Amino acid sequence: MRRTFSAPSIRDAVGLRGRLTQQALTLQPPLTRRDEAAIRNVVATSVEAWNKHDANAFARVFADEADFKNVRGMSAHGRAAIAKFHAPIFATSFKDSPLNISDSKIRFIKPDVAAVDAWWEMTGAKPRDGQDLPLRKGLLSFVMTTAKSQWFITVMHNTDLPACP
Repeated sequence: MRRTFSAPSIRDAVGLRGRLTQQALTLQPPLTRRDEAAIRNVVATSVEAWNKHDANAFARVFADEADFKNVRGMSAHGRAAIAKFHAPIFATSFKDSPLNISDSKIRFIKPDVAAVDAWWEMTGAKPRDGQDLPLRKGLLSFVMTTAKSQWFITVMHNTDLPACP
């Protein structure tokens, strides 16, 4: 027995007289190379600041009223608080910890809002006992927004990824 299935047609996305409906226009905003490059630059700038252990430079890529949450659920609100949060750990636990982004994915929610996933690896982190922790891997999840043609991190959540057996 042969079955046939009907797939949604272009008419489902097109309104009367061949004009695209508002819903069809807002499903996936256009991705521009310039915006994608700017977002990748923000991520690279944050990694560079991390690797210099410069809390103020690290916080500059965040929006004024940004929210940050680390792998333990501790958080900071606002650019100044994010810098204050990172200053002591850059001087202690993470002072010898290079961060590397191994992969990233950008999805534009709206032309001025993007969701970004960045997979990271880190060595050199030390707990209070001073012993090096093994290689850590994790995922940074960002919501980024643009203001005056400048992209900023508005929300950042950091997650440790468990080692695969």
